Amino acid sequence: MNKGTLYLIPTTLGGDSTSDIIPEDVRQQTIKLRYFVVENIKFARRYLRKIDRSFPIDDSTFYVLNKKTDPSELHAFLSPIYEGNNIGIMSEAGCPGVADPGAALIGLAHHSNLKVKPLVGPSSILLTLIGSGFSGQEFAFHGYLPKDRKDRIHILKYYETDTRKTGKTHLFMDTPFRNMNVLDDLLNSLADATMICIASNLTTVNEDIRTMSAKDWRVKAYDLAKKPTMFAIGTIQ
Repeated sequence: MNKGTLYLIPTTLGGDSTSDIIPEDVRQQTIKLRYFVVENIKFARRYLRKIDRSFPIDDSTFYVLNKKTDPSELHAFLSPIYEGNNIGIMSEAGCPGVADPGAALIGLAHHSNLKVKPLVGPSSILLTLIGSGFSGQEFAFHGYLPKDRKDRIHILKYYETDTRKTGKTHLFMDTPFRNMNVLDDLLNSLADATMICIASNLTTVNEDIRTMSAKDWRVKAYDLAKKPTMFAIGTIQ
């Protein structure tokens, strides 16, 4: 029997619309699947019904993969593939495997010589990068910032120094409830001329992408609380 494929399923970054964000071919491939590895079952079920109101939820199998999942469970998640079934892995927002526990399962699939197929969808990292005006030639995504304020300020100042020396773009994020803490640290710790891009609510009707100096941000900063947000420090090209 031929082995199945592990499909990497993109989801939206927020909002109710999918038709203008998720390609039709990706939607069609997703609704063919009946096995899913997901970060949150409630979200996954809601998303599948959003892209297809008649999706057979009760005929589908869901495995939960989050930060609490024991690594020893991952082999079992892939077992349907060996029976010829395709599996979809789904994050709560955007593309799976980036700042997301799904990377561990994808790595195991490669180690097991299974076919991995990423599907096209929205990436907050790339959308922020291309919308920032910063260098897309050399950049780094650092994921979540440290929780400790002292450590957070230290790493932000490192990004600032490295950008000034190399022109590299540094992208990072934090949980929405800490966004204002990050903004305060950016504006109180970085030099006036340092360029900062803040991209919030990407792909939604409330999307906002702005690139300004730290000095200008101090005057024009807005409330980021509870808004999915990406930050970047870089140099205008």
